[in-house]
Amino acid sequence: MANLKDIARQINSVKNTAKTTKAMKLVSSAKLRKAQQLSEQSKSYATKISGVLSEIAARVALVQNDDNQSRAFTENKSPKVVDIVFVTSDKGLCGGFNMTTIKEVRTLIEQYSNEGVEVRLRAAGRKGIDYFTFQGVEILQKELGLSGAPTYDKAVKFIKSAFEDFNNEVTDKVIVIHNGFLNMLSQELKTQELLPISLDSVSIDETGSMLDIEPDDNEEVLEELTSKYVDFTMYYSLIDSLAAEHSARMQAMDNATSNANDRVKDLTVEYNKARQAAITTELIEIISGVEAQK
Repeated sequence: MANLKDIARQINSVKNTAKTTKAMKLVSSAKLRKAQQLSEQSKSYATKISGVLSEIAARVALVQNDDNQSRAFTENKSPKVVDIVFVTSDKGLCGGFNMTTIKEVRTLIEQYSNEGVEVRLRAAGRKGIDYFTFQGVEILQKELGLSGAPTYDKAVKFIKSAFEDFNNEVTDKVIVIHNGFLNMLSQELKTQELLPISLDSVSIDETGSMLDIEPDDNEEVLEELTSKYVDFTMYYSLIDSLAAEHSARMQAMDNATSNANDRVKDLTVEYNKARQAAITTELIEIISGVEAQK
């Protein structure tokens, strides 16, 4: 039977752990509300800019031949070099949040490697960087502190190299991967081909369109809007990932608190049994001593 002091010490230790995890859950819950609000606002803007960009690109494509069409909207079915941009957290204690993203990156690396395609990694977040560095996988671009405190300017700076390499024909495709926010209890893995941009689902409505652009301005507007689209998509991915991270951490800390409370109950039962056994032993010793003196 365990020593009473040892069990009591374990109970106090687990109770302190439960207090810590409960506090971390509350902190994550407060941060989640702010990140979720920002994510929802950013999503509306991202959807709108994507729609406008797609319509302009589709209009330009109507008057261009295949040789003339912008590279950002030309599908490449046989890429030779692919950039994978992925987002993980800088901190842990968020369950399987980061491994979901890492597994998807590994799957794509294997898939492209089997096809003879060169894959280059660009990572935001310490957990993903540490994982692939430990595995001996080269990471072309590393950014710490971005996923935990994203800003639009930092997002633009981070994605700039990938965008320039694509425009300069160094790479043929840019893919963004992050674990996004679905609801308070779950996250959703999001894999998006950032470049080239697909126009397959775009239909031009001449009567309902609000676009009024001079023909000579089409390409200039398209180029500028494409840059804004890439920048904001990266920013939204970071914001969405941050909201999902807080959601995952809140859930992980809630589970940890629940497990700690269950452990306290088990230890309390064990403590009471040990105490009862100790009392019984003392009574037997007392009775035996009294009987011996008769």
